[in-house]
Amino acid sequence: MRHLISAEDVSRELFYEIYNLSCRVKKALREGRKKFSVLRGKCVVNLFFEPSTRTRSSFEKAGKFLSADVINITASASSVKKGETLIDTLKNLDMMHPDVVVLRHPCEGAPYTVSKFIRASIVNAGDGRHQHPTQALLDAVTLVEHFGTLEGKRITIIGDIANSRVARSDAILFRKLGAEVFVFGPSTMMPRFPEAIGVKRLSSFEEVAEVSDAVILLRIQLERQDAKKVFPSLKEYAELFGMNKKRLSMLKPETVILHPGPFNRGVELNNDVVNSDRSLIFSQVETGLAVRMVILSLLCGRKEKLKEEIA
Repeated sequence: MRHLISAEDVSRELFYEIYNLSCRVKKALREGRKKFSVLRGKCVVNLFFEPSTRTRSSFEKAGKFLSADVINITASASSVKKGETLIDTLKNLDMMHPDVVVLRHPCEGAPYTVSKFIRASIVNAGDGRHQHPTQALLDAVTLVEHFGTLEGKRITIIGDIANSRVARSDAILFRKLGAEVFVFGPSTMMPRFPEAIGVKRLSSFEEVAEVSDAVILLRIQLERQDAKKVFPSLKEYAELFGMNKKRLSMLKPETVILHPGPFNRGVELNNDVVNSDRSLIFSQVETGLAVRMVILSLLCGRKEKLKEEIA
C-alpha cells in the first residue's frame, strides 16, 4: 500500500490480511500489551480540518502504541488560517520527513490531490461527503468477526445517506465481501441514484426488519445541509426513522446494530438500543484502534515486524 484514500483501494485479499492482523492485534491489546516497537523511528502526522473524537484519537493512539513519533495538527493551529493553501501546508510538512499523513478535510478529493505532491503516505480520515476508508474497514472487520463472513449477508444503512462518506465507503467494501447493501431514510436524505453506489433503497421499516442481518445507523450530517429543508424536526425524524426498543424487537433475533459515531441519543437511536446486547457500537471503537495500527504498519512497510510482535 502506498496510500489509503478510498475503500476502492482495498481488495478482497487485502481486506482479509487486514482482518487477520487486526484480530491478532486486538487480542494482544486485550491481554494488556500497550507498547510495540513496530514503528520506532517512523513519524505520523494527524492533520484534521474537521472535528473528530474517535478517528483522531484512534490514529494518535495507534501511532503511539506502535512507538511512532506522532504530531497532531488541527485547522485552527495550522497556517491555513493565515491563508496558506492546503498543498503548501502539506509540502512544508513533507519536508519534515513524516512517513504517514492522516488527513481529514471538508473538501471531497483533498487527500487524493495532496498525495500527488508529497512523498509521505496519505490516509484519508474523511473527505467531505466522499470517503472514509478506515471506518469502512473497521465496520467490515467488526461484522466479519461477529458473523464469520459477509458473504450473502444483508446490511441496511439508515439515515443521512446523501451526505455520508461512511455509507459510500461501507457500500463499496461490503459489496466486495459478498454482502448486499440497502439504505433507508427520509427521501430528502437519499442520493438521487442509489444504484450508482451499489445500494437498494427500502421504503419502510418493515422492509428493513425483514431483510437485515445488520443495521448501521448514521448521524444526521447537520454541518453539510440546511436541516430546515430536509426534515421538520429532530423529534419527527426520531419517530419515523430512529431505532428504539419497539423497532429493535421487530428485527430478526440475530440482527446486530452498528453506528460510526458520534451518535445522538434520542434521535437516530435511544438508550435501549445503545445498551442492547445486539449493539456492536463500542466494539467498533476497539476494533478501529486495531485496524488503524495495522494500516499504519502496512503503509510504513512494517507488516512483518508487526507479525513478529503479535505472534
